Amino acid sequence: MCMNEYDFIAIGTGSGLDVANVVANQGQAVAVVEKGPLGGTCLNRGCIPSKRLLYHADIKETIDRSEAFHIESEITNVDFESIVNEVNEDIASDAASIREGIKSADSIDLFEGTAAFVDDKTIEIQEGQDAGKTITADEILIAAGTRPTVPDIAGINSVDYLTSQEALELASPPEHLVVIGGGYIAAELAHFFGSFGSEISIIGRRQHLLPHVDEEVAKFFTAQYSDRFNVYTGYEAVEVNQAGETISVTACPYPSDESDGGSIEVSGTELLIAAGRRPNTDLLEMENTAVETDEQGYIEVNKYLQTSVSGNWALGDIVGEYLLKHNANHEAQTVVD
Repeated sequence: MCMNEYDFIAIGTGSGLDVANVVANQGQAVAVVEKGPLGGTCLNRGCIPSKRLLYHADIKETIDRSEAFHIESEITNVDFESIVNEVNEDIASDAASIREGIKSADSIDLFEGTAAFVDDKTIEIQEGQDAGKTITADEILIAAGTRPTVPDIAGINSVDYLTSQEALELASPPEHLVVIGGGYIAAELAHFFGSFGSEISIIGRRQHLLPHVDEEVAKFFTAQYSDRFNVYTGYEAVEVNQAGETISVTACPYPSDESDGGSIEVSGTELLIAAGRRPNTDLLEMENTAVETDEQGYIEVNKYLQTSVSGNWALGDIVGEYLLKHNANHEAQTVVD
C-alpha cells in the first residue's frame, strides 16, 4: 500500500480550510480531504444559497405590500427558474474557484473522496477520484460537518421527499409543500416557497415553531406563520404515503403520553424533511479510532477543540456546539492558536 505522509490533514473544506491554510503557510506539508464541492455546507448547501434565495422572496414581499408605503405596484412575471439557476451557478463557481486555488497551491494536496479512518492517524480515501489512496499525519483536523436527518417514519423510503439540499435546487415552486420540522430551516424554506405562491403546511413536534429561541419570540413567530400557512404544532409525523403526485403525512400528538387528541392527515404535492441535522461521523469509520463521540455521534472535544486522541482536533458542525458558520470560524481560530 502506497502511504502519503503529511504533517497535517484536514477533513472538510469549510472552516477547516482556514486552519489548513495557516498550517501550510507555516511551511508544513498539508493534505485536505473533501468528498463534495469545496467550501463546506455554508457555501454549497446552507447559509449562502438559502439567504440569497430568501432575499428574492423579501423583494417580492415588499412589492406585494407596497401600498402600505402609498406606492402602487404590480408584478407581471416571476422567472423562478432563473432565480434558482443564478444562485446555484454562482455557488458552483465559488466552489470551483476554491478548488482551483487549492489545486494550484504548492503546500496543500487535495484528495477528492470520502475520508475513512484506518486508525488514529491513517486515512483511506474512499469513492471519488482519489479512491484507494492512503494518507497519514501526526495531526488531523476533523471538520466534516453534518447532513439532514431523515426520521424513521413509516413509509419514508417509499415516497419522494426533499431535504434542504434538493429544495434549494427546485426549478419551480411546489403547488403544496408539506414540511416535517419546525426549526429555522423549515421556517426559511416555507417563507421562500410561500412567497412565490406555494401553499405551505408545517408539522412540528414542539408547541411552537423555532423551539430553540426565546419562548416569547417562538410564540410570536408561530402566530405570524399561522396567519400565512397551515401550521400544526405539537404533532409528530408517524407515517407517509404517496399516491400519484399526492403525498400524505399522518401525524399524532406529541408527546403521545401527554395528549388525548387524535391523529391528523396532511397532504400535498411535495414533502420536505427539515427535521434537524446529523453529524457525518458515521461516514468516517470513526470506530477505527479512539476519538470519542457522544450518543448522537458528535465528536467530543475540550475547550481547545482537542479530541480524546492527542494531535487530533475537531471543529464546526460535527462538534455539535452551535451549527453556525460564524461559530465554526471562531473555532477554527481557536485551533490555529
